[in-house]
Amino acid sequence: MASVASATSAPSSHSKELENNVADNASSFKAADTVTQLAKTHKPKPDLDGLMFGTVFTDHMLTIKWSLEEGWQNPHIQPFGNLSIHPGCSALHYAIQLFEGMKAYRGPDNKVRLFRPMMNMKRMQKSAHRACLPSFDAAELLECIRKLVEVDQDWVPHSDSASLYIRPTFLGTEPTLGVKKPSSALLFVILSPVGSYFSTGAKPVSLWADSKYIRAWRGGTGDCKMGGNYGASIYAQYEAVDYGCQQVLWLYGDNHQITEVGTMNLFLYWINEKGEEELATPPLDGIILPGVTRQSILELARKWGEFKVSERYLTMADLQQALEENRVREMFGSGTACVVSPVGRILYQGENLHIPCEGSLPPLTSRLLKELTDIQYGRTPSDWSCVV
Repeated sequence: MASVASATSAPSSHSKELENNVADNASSFKAADTVTQLAKTHKPKPDLDGLMFGTVFTDHMLTIKWSLEEGWQNPHIQPFGNLSIHPGCSALHYAIQLFEGMKAYRGPDNKVRLFRPMMNMKRMQKSAHRACLPSFDAAELLECIRKLVEVDQDWVPHSDSASLYIRPTFLGTEPTLGVKKPSSALLFVILSPVGSYFSTGAKPVSLWADSKYIRAWRGGTGDCKMGGNYGASIYAQYEAVDYGCQQVLWLYGDNHQITEVGTMNLFLYWINEKGEEELATPPLDGIILPGVTRQSILELARKWGEFKVSERYLTMADLQQALEENRVREMFGSGTACVVSPVGRILYQGENLHIPCEGSLPPLTSRLLKELTDIQYGRTPSDWSCVV
């Protein structure tokens, strides 16, 4: 099978912004050195009907170890199994941990594809830099992931409503207590066949908007995909459920800026204050995760050239006024897990704000979902789609 790395534009060298000084001139692992140990027995494939997100895992996993003394070790594809880590592991005590989320899709031609995977690799590099974890070559990691998916390709669902979720994870494994850069680390990748992220499927989701809790702040790690960002959000998520909502809409500042949802970037399709038809999403100012699906939606909409496309600040007051004046057309979230998901209701300051929804999928949401999934599943040729 063709190399994914060769089908993407990988930089020949990392910029200084992405370099990590944990070890000077640390050379990356090489995909060509991957050692493969195949599982002797194979688990049964799950029934996709009613499959819970992230509960079933494939037969194999990828592990790559790093140490300050020896640098990167050879990548290993091995049977899926538990990890053995020291009780003093820095990831357990100080949350020196990060992850990525991407998917493999099986098209009607039976080919397996990845969607813009180099964007995930570059975001993972950025997160690693922020977490003081060692640098690596993005193209080499992507090729290792391709090899893993190739080994477990039978797990990629034969369905246009399911996919194989790919979870690269990076841990600091320093075996001593003390807040410091880790002297050892483990990068691993696991795979899981998944259906819809939300139990309601493609139906509109409900959000709880409250300034009581804050997800991220400027100068923090909100623009990195770190486990601590998500662990700290669980308490608020359960409070949202207690209020009858599915997800938290995170607000920021005294003016209640709209930022993002627990698992999604957020978009507002409306007639703005100037009377312009506009698709707007909050800007990448350090507190927003730079989503791959978010960027793809912006590029698609700009390519259409049918309405204004903006990265701009939006507040709850802006949304309330627009709803009162019937200027809101649609609101939706985007992400690897959910792709595109319409928002039907926001609970804010004790009031239910009902977002216009024509059926379960409003027109723009439906159009974007179709265009994105057509590319992901190979129904529409695109250089965003990379064959494994």
